[in-house]
Amino acid sequence: MIALELNGVHGRYGLLQAVKGISLDLAEGAVLAVIGANGAGKTTLMRMIAGLHPVAEGAVSLLGEEITEMSAHERVRAGLALCPEGRRLFTDLTVRENLQIGAENGRRGDWNLASVLDALPQIAPLLDRAAGGLSGGQRQAVAIGRALITNPRVLLLDEVSLGLSPAAVDGVYQSLERLRGHMTMVIVEQDLTRAMGFAERLICLAEGALELDGAPQSLTREQITDAYFGIHKAELSHA
Repeated sequence: MIALELNGVHGRYGLLQAVKGISLDLAEGAVLAVIGANGAGKTTLMRMIAGLHPVAEGAVSLLGEEITEMSAHERVRAGLALCPEGRRLFTDLTVRENLQIGAENGRRGDWNLASVLDALPQIAPLLDRAAGGLSGGQRQAVAIGRALITNPRVLLLDEVSLGLSPAAVDGVYQSLERLRGHMTMVIVEQDLTRAMGFAERLICLAEGALELDGAPQSLTREQITDAYFGIHKAELSHA
């Protein structure tokens, strides 16, 4: 079954077209990595899928149901969760309270406090600590846990490793590996090696457009680098 489908999706900020006609579909359980330079449209695309930024044109479907006009909280209850760039935890609340907020706004399913702690054991000793006092890696783990406890069928993770130490990134990806197969994952990742090693499919955005799409093992570094920097487009513009 197709878990997530985008059909000619465009996103704008006033006159600026940030996302240009993206179309793709992901089967249940698939893992997609999204890469691209700063300003390529990655976060805007994730926010449009999550319902946090309007879709100017095109359609978004979740599990065969079009959700383009759904609000963000309705999408969460339909099975879509976003772990946003910057984590966005409620810093004055405890980790337990942050997780409770996720649970109260999600849907019924197998993910609860016990199962989240089983998947993310590093959270357990932090439950009664204020989220604002955590390290970057700890905050990322809690943000993933808060998304998980909503019981998503599709999990969006924006800038997974941004600002984290190498050790913290290792911990986050170990946790994500335990989630593989339980849900569809879309990961925006700045670390190309991580993206290629973890995902089964990789897309590259350049200036808001889909520049490259394929299995990581079938793509060369040169192809990815050219797509990342929009070299093909630059050559066409000077032809």
